[in-house]
Amino acid sequence: MTDKEEKNIRSGFVGIIGAPNAGKSTLLNQVLGQKISITSQKPQTTRDRILGIVNRPSSQIIFVDTPGIHKSTTLLNRRIVDQAILALEDVDVILFMVDVSARNYSAEKLIISQFKKTPKTIILGLNKIDLVEKAKIYKLVEQFRKLHEFKAIVPVSAKKGVQVKNLIKEVEQSLPFGSRLFPEDTFTDVSEKFMVKEIIREKVFRLTGMEIPYSSAVTIDSFEVEKKLIVIHASIHVIRDSQKGIIIGKRGSMLSKIGGRARKDIEEMTGQKVLLKLFVKVTKNWVDNQRILNEFGY
Repeated sequence: MTDKEEKNIRSGFVGIIGAPNAGKSTLLNQVLGQKISITSQKPQTTRDRILGIVNRPSSQIIFVDTPGIHKSTTLLNRRIVDQAILALEDVDVILFMVDVSARNYSAEKLIISQFKKTPKTIILGLNKIDLVEKAKIYKLVEQFRKLHEFKAIVPVSAKKGVQVKNLIKEVEQSLPFGSRLFPEDTFTDVSEKFMVKEIIREKVFRLTGMEIPYSSAVTIDSFEVEKKLIVIHASIHVIRDSQKGIIIGKRGSMLSKIGGRARKDIEEMTGQKVLLKLFVKVTKNWVDNQRILNEFGY
């Protein structure tokens, strides 16, 4: 690429902000064409900021996926929310995702109150339009237009890809001109080990009851790449003995199901055969223990 062509490139960071379960991670995976951020029907799935990089002929869009902003209770939750708020300071453009099928929008109003403190460009994505009637979408467009002066409001279905291209076009046109910040073949800044941890955690979210996901964490104990096989040992941490029993299941059935589904996704990601060994450990009160939170990477 010539210097003249490079000057016509738009490049910058875009923070995907929203309430829990707004579909932020689903959008990121849809745009990238591959899974790097975990998804589930349960809120508070994303705990870490994840970088997803979209390279287009005239732009490089660097997405930062943030945890859902919600009322904090545990030390873990407060750290999660702090990460999301910090993303507002570090990006060029804010992409605010709203679940149009939600029952109320109290969390969204809390987030919009934060927008008043920033001069940054904010684009609103009204997500999950496939789940509601058009009349509600039109009503919400008008409702949110009165709450804040968004650069653009785009109704989308991140899951089905409806109008996602239009949303990305609005994002792209809002970025500053400048050089690409990452090589063109880069799609994320997270390691394979991190992605393996997230895949396992996603299966815990999807397969267990409401109580378990918010009390669980995953650590990668070893990750060895052999000639024809990747051998991974990982631990699922919970806070009570009863939760350990649920994760393991009758005669190990639940743990086997979690491991089987995780292994399949890891093999798809790495393109190699995987031997995955999972262990379940009771790490009491880890969600409020600063030292353990640091060890777990939160």
